[in-house]
Amino acid sequence: MAISPPFPPYPPHPGGAPEDGVLRHAHWWQRRWVRYGALITLLTLSGLVILALVREQTGTEGFLVGLGLAVLPVPLLVAAFRWLDRVEPGPWRNLVFAFAWGACAAALIAIIANSFATRWIATATADPSSADTLGATVIAPIVEESAKAAAVLLVFLFRRRDFTGIVDGVVIAGVTATGFAFTENILYLGTAFGTDQLTGDTGIASVTAATFFVRVIMSPFAHPLFTVLTGIGFGVAALSGDRQHLRRVLVPLGGLLLAMGMHALWNGSSSFGEFGFFAVYAAFMVPAFGLLTWLVVWTRQRELRTVREELPAYAAAGWLTPAEPFALGSMRARRLAREYAGRHLGKPAAREVARYEAYATSLAFLRHRGRRGRAGVDFLVRERELLNELWRRKDVARPALDHAARMTAPPVRVAAPPWPVYGVYGYGQGPAPGQSQGHSAGFGHPAAPVYGNPAGQSYGNPVGPSYGYGYGYGYPAAHRPGPAP
Repeated sequence: MAISPPFPPYPPHPGGAPEDGVLRHAHWWQRRWVRYGALITLLTLSGLVILALVREQTGTEGFLVGLGLAVLPVPLLVAAFRWLDRVEPGPWRNLVFAFAWGACAAALIAIIANSFATRWIATATADPSSADTLGATVIAPIVEESAKAAAVLLVFLFRRRDFTGIVDGVVIAGVTATGFAFTENILYLGTAFGTDQLTGDTGIASVTAATFFVRVIMSPFAHPLFTVLTGIGFGVAALSGDRQHLRRVLVPLGGLLLAMGMHALWNGSSSFGEFGFFAVYAAFMVPAFGLLTWLVVWTRQRELRTVREELPAYAAAGWLTPAEPFALGSMRARRLAREYAGRHLGKPAAREVARYEAYATSLAFLRHRGRRGRAGVDFLVRERELLNELWRRKDVARPALDHAARMTAPPVRVAAPPWPVYGVYGYGQGPAPGQSQGHSAGFGHPAAPVYGNPAGQSYGNPVGPSYGYGYGYGYPAAHRPGPAP
């Protein structure tokens, strides 16, 4: 049954921050520094081993050439995934872990497992060429996608607060696959350079140029595209209720199987004839990339709509101002708020506004899950924690968001009433609070923008229509938050 979780009716003193939830009597293996230390040690050892293996296969010169060429698409891919995550940006440590896992741990698992499986098949069948084909089309997709999916699973299990939906799954999966492709490209490009050194080929006709064109220019998104399917599965699981155990298991597994299938199709395209690669690229890869891009962008817009729909409840309770739900539900308004704070108060203030925006978005998503009956047992603790984070930053963030709301709120065309109103053009005391002066056709006075006019009317010329422009923060009258207590 869906619930609408209660929230504090008024802002308390900000000193009552909740506990951080750390276990008081945790065993030594449950301590945070032990987990971080073990993870860093694992990734460091994996990185050193993978470095030695790749350098042994490509040589020092080939390794350096491959490294220089393979790093080119990485900033663009990471920036693209970070852009997708701008609504509720996750912490950088999650992205660093995902990239390091893909580049070190997943790549090491893939190299060892693929080599072992290919040699075993070649020995068992006494047909090395068939073993290479089978290893590339069957073994490699299973091993590589499973190794990359492990990073998504770890974030899903141990960073559950940071993993709230499809976009989070896409970002973690995409960054993990970007790290994996980075290491794989070093290996392929370094090997191609070594081949050119032996044959004396240079320029466009070289193997290095052909490998660079296929892997870096045409398909830098190939590995991210495969693993994103797994990430979408985990994102759907994150949106599922705690009692939907079957869905939380089957959907990520289905995403992983789809990733393996598309990976196998991609690897096997070279065996479909002379133009098999281009046929698979045009018929499957490009449409799949376009479809997934549309899905993620649509999901991002849906998240912004959730922010606009959920936060007015907190504005009505006094935690937020009436302007904030609109500003926080617009990426343009968010950017303007950060720029305003940075311009007037400096970069630290801009960072505080960015944190305020992130906490408010997390609060909106938390309440959305609660209304749908998907809130966890720590709902009230988490809600109080987010509200206190907002309350501590309100003095810096509210003026910036109010400015952004004024700059981005659409003008509203309103008509004057058919009766005369005195005091508008210098007669009497002027309009009552909450009313706007209209642009009269007979007098030509400009409209004075005001905020929160419930009637949505402008008072001016009693003879003809008068049009004024006021800012209502983008909310319909029926859904506009009421005054704070």
